[in-house]
Amino acid sequence: MSENINVLIINWYDENKRDLPWRRTIIPYFIWLSEIILQQTRVQQGLSYYEKFIRHYPTISDLARANEQEVLNDWQGLGYYSRARNLHKAAKIVHEEHNGEFPKTYQEIIKLPGIGDYTASAISSFAFSEPQAVLDGNVFRVLSRLFNIATPIDSTLGKKDFRTLAQAFLFIENPATHNQAMMEFGAILCTPKNPNCENCPVRIHCEAYKAKTHLNLPVKSKKTKVRERNMKFLLCSSDGHFLVQKRLKKDIWQHLYQLPLIDEEILKHIDIQSKFEEKIGSPLVDFVKQEEITHLLSHQKLTLEFYTAKNSRLKNLKNFERISIAQVSDHPFPRPLIDFLHKTFHLDE
Repeated sequence: MSENINVLIINWYDENKRDLPWRRTIIPYFIWLSEIILQQTRVQQGLSYYEKFIRHYPTISDLARANEQEVLNDWQGLGYYSRARNLHKAAKIVHEEHNGEFPKTYQEIIKLPGIGDYTASAISSFAFSEPQAVLDGNVFRVLSRLFNIATPIDSTLGKKDFRTLAQAFLFIENPATHNQAMMEFGAILCTPKNPNCENCPVRIHCEAYKAKTHLNLPVKSKKTKVRERNMKFLLCSSDGHFLVQKRLKKDIWQHLYQLPLIDEEILKHIDIQSKFEEKIGSPLVDFVKQEEITHLLSHQKLTLEFYTAKNSRLKNLKNFERISIAQVSDHPFPRPLIDFLHKTFHLDE
């Protein structure tokens, strides 16, 4: 039965697939770039970043020779910056240890930083036709519905069983097209909400549809615990310059730049201006709260407060770098901060 279903899904894919540039190549570097960029990112947003990286770094050796700040700058706005850091680390390894030639097998590829089972399977099958089944959120959903499996996909048993099933279900004669078809089928037709069952070519084979359980699948056992966090940023400026600091700790936005920060809850009776003056070691004037926004990450809910103030002695402050407004584009900032700077300094006008 699985061979018939495979053919039906592949036929659907051939007729309905989106025309995307990484599907028109078997160059492993380009495929790898697309896979890393599209993690936690919508295709529409990722497309422009893919094109930018191909343009700025035409080969993996070009990426390896770039400095980290350049790479983070080009990544700015995509979030999950550990992806960019691992991308750069892996490029260096391929350049230095493999003479710039991308590894050709799943077992070699998965050793690179930032590459797990899914990405290694995708690259090895798309670029080298290695019979490795991909298992992402879309494929989990399609398989769980086709076979009416209620084992939680985030459990140890679920991961093992679905991995075995995905590999057994793989169309060995054409693993690349099979994998692309399964992911596209889940992304477009067998969606999490409101799946288009009426136009599904494998509906008569779908065990969950027959049992009317398809809307409850796949099952997850764990709920992600979200940490709530308050972060206060200060835009301290003078004569067209302001203070920034590089985030060095292992935390969100590592190696990106930020404004002076108070990353803690402050009791209501404590003066925020005084806390910032203590932090930068210098008095502030015209201290004003400009705005407060909520920024959501996968595991964190951030309340971001933005303040502005002036200080006439920016040159002598320690632990901070003094940059000009014109240098904003040379420094990678997290998206909420770059948006605030652009709005404050009218950089888009």
